[in-house]
Amino acid sequence: MKIKLEKASKRFQFDWIFKDISLEIAPFSHWAITGSNGSGKSTFLKCLSGLQPLTEGKITYFFEEKEVSDADIFRHLVMSAPYMELPEEFSLLELINFHFNFKSPKESLSIEDMMDIMYLKEHRNKPVFQFSSGMKQRLKLGLCFFSKVNLILLDEPTSNLDKKGIDWYLHLVKEFSKDKTLFVCSNDPKEYDFCPNQIHIEDFKLKNRL
Repeated sequence: MKIKLEKASKRFQFDWIFKDISLEIAPFSHWAITGSNGSGKSTFLKCLSGLQPLTEGKITYFFEEKEVSDADIFRHLVMSAPYMELPEEFSLLELINFHFNFKSPKESLSIEDMMDIMYLKEHRNKPVFQFSSGMKQRLKLGLCFFSKVNLILLDEPTSNLDKKGIDWYLHLVKEFSKDKTLFVCSNDPKEYDFCPNQIHIEDFKLKNRL
């Protein structure tokens, strides 16, 4: 997916979170969104996803050279973030099936394969509210990478993961993101070292208030 940002800007009350971001994101490119805590990284990611509107400017999405409408962009993306909750009353199997009512799975993977890759196979009938924080994070990431979409948005992807879990995440990136446009929102280099492109959100702030 190609994305064009034209003077993209977001303001909360009198403070600009970011101002005048103009970029062209090439298909299949990988980008890190960096900055200190509270700098606006997550806000920028939410604007990219359509969860929050811009205050000024425009974001245009293109798939196979055709413009994707704002109303249809959700069909082309998946997102994982600490502030996005799973429907925890579902069992693992129910949740996977529910997710793939809205997204198409990668053709090469069965649901059994997915549970196996996430190291959750033995928990298929367990309600998600009984999962540990690390298990929930593996589930969030797995649903993203196993979906047949063009754009993956990740916010703090290794939160609640130990060293083994971080290595697992990096393996998912290597195996399942080659044909995706990918954004990683983080201030931890181990989460985005593989990204050749970077948006440092603090480079797009106004020093003065309105």
